Amino acid sequence: MCDAVSPTLEYMSARNPEPPKDRTVEGPHDPEHNIAGSYALEPEYVAALTSHLLATSGEVAQSVSPVNGQPLGVIPQSSIDDVDTAFARARAAQATWARTSIDERARIMMRFHDLVLKHAEEIMEMAVWESAKARRDAYNEVYHVALTARYYARTAHRHLDTTRRAGVLPGLTRIDLNRVPKGVVGIISPWNYPFTMAMSDGLPALMAGNAVVTKADSQTMLTSLVGVRLLREAGFPEDLWIAVAGPGSKIGTAIIGRADYICFTGSTATGKRVAAGCAERLINCSLELGGKNPLLVLEDANIERASEGAVRASYGNAGQLCVSTERLFVADAIYDRFVARFVARTEAMTLGAGQDWSIDMGSLISQDQLDTGLAHIEDAVAKGATVLTGGKHRPDIAPYFLEPTILEGVTPEMDIYANETFGPVVSLYRFHEETEAIALANEGCYGLNASVWTKDAKRGRAIAREIKAGTVNVNEGYAATFGSLEAPMGGMRESGLGRRQGAEGIHRYTEVQSVGTQRLHPLTQPWLLSNKQWAGITSLNEKLMTKAGRRA
Repeated sequence: MCDAVSPTLEYMSARNPEPPKDRTVEGPHDPEHNIAGSYALEPEYVAALTSHLLATSGEVAQSVSPVNGQPLGVIPQSSIDDVDTAFARARAAQATWARTSIDERARIMMRFHDLVLKHAEEIMEMAVWESAKARRDAYNEVYHVALTARYYARTAHRHLDTTRRAGVLPGLTRIDLNRVPKGVVGIISPWNYPFTMAMSDGLPALMAGNAVVTKADSQTMLTSLVGVRLLREAGFPEDLWIAVAGPGSKIGTAIIGRADYICFTGSTATGKRVAAGCAERLINCSLELGGKNPLLVLEDANIERASEGAVRASYGNAGQLCVSTERLFVADAIYDRFVARFVARTEAMTLGAGQDWSIDMGSLISQDQLDTGLAHIEDAVAKGATVLTGGKHRPDIAPYFLEPTILEGVTPEMDIYANETFGPVVSLYRFHEETEAIALANEGCYGLNASVWTKDAKRGRAIAREIKAGTVNVNEGYAATFGSLEAPMGGMRESGLGRRQGAEGIHRYTEVQSVGTQRLHPLTQPWLLSNKQWAGITSLNEKLMTKAGRRA
């Protein structure tokens, strides 16, 4: 999900890094960006979206926009009985879908791809109103879902077709490997990327022949329901993807108790509880969890490119991205020059809340996210850290807006040192030797994403192998791996289990089934031979096969 650099950043002089001190787009009080009157919030429109929920409890929840605190609509809530019904209907639909040809699945998937691009404006508008992200970050969601749909539609045969393997007796034993769908996949998705996280994990599940029961985060339910509507418009059977709504402690737990596989994206603490629930039922899961992602700027790095890339890596989606940067390690020889450019570029960002394309960084989504960011900053400053820029709550822009913040002098006793902020707050550190930088990058319990900046790409890739992270980007923050659908994505250590994207992203939704066919003679000795004679013959055969170079 690569963000375009603001044109203002390109013309800033390294010798005169002083930027404008207040570059904001009017938020809640700007009539041009007033939420009232938006087609996305017409009661009939909201009712049409929520009709795609299975929710009959009679309970409702109010959705409120973090852009300006105004209500978006009422979301019906699901009951445990609704979850039971969802799985019963999904299982019936999946039995038919599993017999549908891969080509037919791919044809419908490509129709969905086309509809996502056709409805890009609607998706972006809803994502902005529900999450307060910058519009350019909302576009990245549209683009990533379209990429995902096209990738799995076009590569499905490669990933799913039956393959042949060597049998124990060449010519007599045939082995076929089938990719059999798991059944009904439960997907519990987060609020930070409400369209792509709600949709992208489920698309390969559908291509593999599964059904999906999904629960999007309550804060961004409407954006996910736009995706559900488009799935049905594309031609996917109605019961193949069923959405339910409600608190994770109730509805999420119910999904874990009924699904054949769980895909969860969220915090490490919650992920551990999800894994425990799956272990109790002996079902598998994939978990993308927290991160405290490092960015390394080596001595030979291009300072202009590295500082621009660090801004995108740190402040995309206001830092509310699992793979975004929170720790920057900079070689001592270039530290002062890099910091000057990084601070200048950060201060030159256009801040705002609303639908304006010129906004570089939007708002945090909630009071909880704001409280965490401010608490980390205040604790660090109280214990001796320095704020180089930012650090303030900006309610004049949006209720939960936190300025992009750079801290220096962060030490291990500070809360921000090892704990994920999940906001636009980063810490700077000097290093003298590359081995020191690698060791610092590997500190802590996480291992999701990392970034290395150097003019020597080969050297950067060598350093990447020493970093304990599921993805490492050389001369990019996270977009090189995230945008490459062939590249599996996921975490090491407490950043998660399993991978999305690539072959791994669809194979997780299948069981490998080995089918052996024996020809002419069974795998036992002829009646004329004794057990001892048969053992001698098979041992001789093994020696001959080994000598001939047979691998299996």
